[in-house]
Order: sequence, then C-alpha cells, then structure tokens
Amino acid sequence: MKKKVWLGALLSLFAAVFLIACGSKSTNTAASSSTPASSSKEEAVSGASEKVYTDPSELKDGYDVVIIGSGGAGMAAALAAHDAGASVAILEKMPVIGGNTSKSSGGMNASETKFQKEQGIDDSNDLFYEETLKGGKGANNPDLLRYMVDHSSEAIDWLDSMGITLNNVTFSGGFSKARIHRPADGSAVGGYLVNGLYNNLMERKVPIFVNATVTEIIEKDGAAAGVKVTVDKKEKSIAAKSVVVTSGGFGANMATVTKYKPELKGYVTTNHEGATGDGIEMAQKLGADVVDMEQIQIHPTVYQEKAFLVSEAIRGEGAILVNAQGNRFYNEMETRDKVSAAINGLPEQYAYVVFDQQLREHSKSIDTYEQKGMVIKADSVEELAKALNVSEENLKKTIEAWNTSVEAKNDTAFGRTTGMDRNISKAPYYAIKVAPGIHHTMGGLKINTNTEVLNKEGQAIPGLYAAGEVTGGIHGKNRIGGNAVADIIVFGRQAGEQSAQFVKK
Repeated sequence: MKKKVWLGALLSLFAAVFLIACGSKSTNTAASSSTPASSSKEEAVSGASEKVYTDPSELKDGYDVVIIGSGGAGMAAALAAHDAGASVAILEKMPVIGGNTSKSSGGMNASETKFQKEQGIDDSNDLFYEETLKGGKGANNPDLLRYMVDHSSEAIDWLDSMGITLNNVTFSGGFSKARIHRPADGSAVGGYLVNGLYNNLMERKVPIFVNATVTEIIEKDGAAAGVKVTVDKKEKSIAAKSVVVTSGGFGANMATVTKYKPELKGYVTTNHEGATGDGIEMAQKLGADVVDMEQIQIHPTVYQEKAFLVSEAIRGEGAILVNAQGNRFYNEMETRDKVSAAINGLPEQYAYVVFDQQLREHSKSIDTYEQKGMVIKADSVEELAKALNVSEENLKKTIEAWNTSVEAKNDTAFGRTTGMDRNISKAPYYAIKVAPGIHHTMGGLKINTNTEVLNKEGQAIPGLYAAGEVTGGIHGKNRIGGNAVADIIVFGRQAGEQSAQFVKK
C-alpha cells in the first residue's frame, strides 16, 4: 500500500487535529488496495488529512494473527506481530483508525528513560510502581503493574526507534517525579502516536481494514481460531491462528456504564463513539473472565459542551483550578478521583483551569482547545475575572498567592509540590471551564503478563490475547494520567509478540 507523496508532511502538521478524528462520522472511505492504493479521508474541525486503508476486496480468508481494533494497542500489536514474522491484519469497525488513542491529549508515563536521564530527572521503576499502586488504592494487579513499569523505558526506546519520539517530560497528577513523556513540542500525544504507528504499518504493508465490524470470535476445540467480520455489508469468516482483542473499553456505552455505576447517569463521556465494549462481550462468549468492571474513571477537567478532555499535563506545567468565587479549592495535582470529588463537592460543580501566556507558549496541546472554542482569553487578570463572572479581587489575590507559593516552592494552602516551575504573570491570561466526565473504563478482560486472556478458572484460552482498555486489573480503582498510553504500548507490543510466538507452536 503506498501513501500520497505529501502525506508525511501533513501528518506532522495536523497531529493535533487528529485528537477528534476517530469519532468523526463524516469520513468518506474510498477504496484502496494494499498495492495500488487510493485514499480515505479523515475530516476534522480545522482541516483534513489523508490516510490510506486497504480495499475490502483485499481481505484474505486467513492470517496468522487477526487484530480487532486499531487504537494504540492494536497498532502496536500489529507492528510487533509482523516484525516477529507473522502475517497480520487489522480489522477496525469505525471508518477511521485510532480509537481513544486519537483523543489522548496527555502523554506516556515511563521511568528510568534516556530522556529523563538527559534532563536530570532521577526516577526509578520502584517509585513508578509504588505511586501507581497508591493511586489505584492498592487494587492494581501487581504482576501486570510490575510488567508495565519495568518495560516502560524499553517501550519509549521502541517507539523512538520507529521515529515516534516522546522526549518532552513533565508531571502528571499523583506522581512526585516528571515521567509523562510527550512529543518534543508539547503537543497532544494521541494524534502524534496514531500517525507514527500508522506510518510504520504502511512501511511494512500491514493491511488495515476499516468499516470492518467483527461480530464473533470463532472457537475451535476450545481455542480462538478466527473471526466473523461484516465488511461491505457482507459477513465473512476469517481463519486465524491467534486473535488479539484491542477493541477498547465501554466508556461510550452508557447502558453498560450505568449498569455497573448507576450514579454516572447523565455524565458526558470523553470516549469516541466506538468504545462500546463489544470486544469484551465477544471474548466472554469463549469463556473469558472479567475484572474490575465497576471501576469507571471520571476525569476532573472535561469541557462539557464538547465532552473534550483538558489534560492534567496543563496543570503539570503550572495551571491552577479556581471555583466560581475565583479561589483555589484543592491540590490540582492530586489523583483524578480526588480532584473530581473536589469539583463535584463545589456548590456549582464546575471549575476553571487558569493559566497565562508562559504556559500557553510551552504547551502546544492548547492549540486544539482554542480551535474548539474552549478557551477564554483576556489581557489582564481583572478582565479574565469579568469574563468568568468571578470576583476580580478574589482571582487577583488567588494568583498573587499562587505566585508567592511558586517562588517559595511551598504551597501552604493545599500542599501542592509538583507543577510549580512557573508562575502566572505574563499576559494574556486564559481559562477553560471544566467539570468531571466519564473518561476511562478500568475493568475488562482478565489477562496475564503474556496478555493471554484467562477463563474463570484462571487458565489461558489458547490463541486469544488482549491489550489496552479492553483489559482490566492494571489500573486498580483509579488510573493515573499517562498510564493508559503506557498500558497500550507496553501490552500491545507484548500481545503482538506473544500471538506471533503462539503461531509458531
């Protein structure tokens, strides 16, 4: 499959645009072939880029490995399986690739990385493990967590070897060290990662079929043996020696969300519309066990009108949260569950993320927020207060007190210790109105460190693998920002390698 000549340049230019690409229904998928390819367009709010997908007529009767879903985990699995010598196909039910990965605006957590060392950041795998376990309230599967942590630096190197370089390192809520890795310019990791993985798949000529809905995982003699897929309005059975489920969570399926957590009825969701949990259901029909299904994370800073997440990396760079009176009310760098509870505990149940031009220049991901009309801008603190309809006196005193805390590196008000490298003093000033929204489903298929899907007796189902948000157990009762990308890359890669090894048995 060959790309348009100008594709590479556009992919970099429009990386931020792809934050919303996977949820778009306006995409017009044209026919393409794995050899003489034409194109399939992805429309976005501020422009368009172009990706090439495989024509349905190219779908073969069988592959060594079939991958269900094309988010970060699925693409990482496809690359790893291909590089291990397996024939691979990706089947994506949506008209575009990317899944929730496309919407990720934070970064990827990793410890003991070369980029941390270059920047003098003294981190350790043990500390990463301990802080994630604390953030998950001790409910994380220790084996899965240990594997993710211990392979995180290697995963950063693996991405870097493919031209996907995450060398901008900052803080995420719940961590004492800077370990969330982003693109060099501080832009959103999602579009950058999807584009980079896609480019590598194209170089390897791995077929990607979109509008290809898998309806069943075929079972033979107790093992996964292929899938049934509907493509071009026709159902086809595809044989496979192993099947990798990377179809994502169920955060866009409100019936399932409220089944496990009724109190979330009425919440907006940041998930793309394809996050419906069908991969979990299909695997369960083969006897797969599930874990932590009731653990559904709400993210504290979601722009409600567009259900769009504002990354905590913004707070990690120095932004603060203020209430409707213009006052800070909590440690902004606490874990997501605690910050969400603090906002929900306010009478108004919303807050404002406040920052200045210094931060604006440092974090390119804000470009996307501005393009979506989410950002309020003012030339002075007083004018910002007026625009927010909060007390000018309170907001001015709040920012002055914060700047004093930054200078002293001591937040006497709420005990914040990270994201204090810059004050709020350079005009213009900015704010984004936020409130909690459904963000991540931490429960899913039960797997082991080989990414084998386990049945209710704890035994591996032969030939069935899973990675990413479709799985459960890794994040416990609360996921720390940046750990989802670590999860999908580390375990996606592992699923690809293990499924390819299974083929050789």
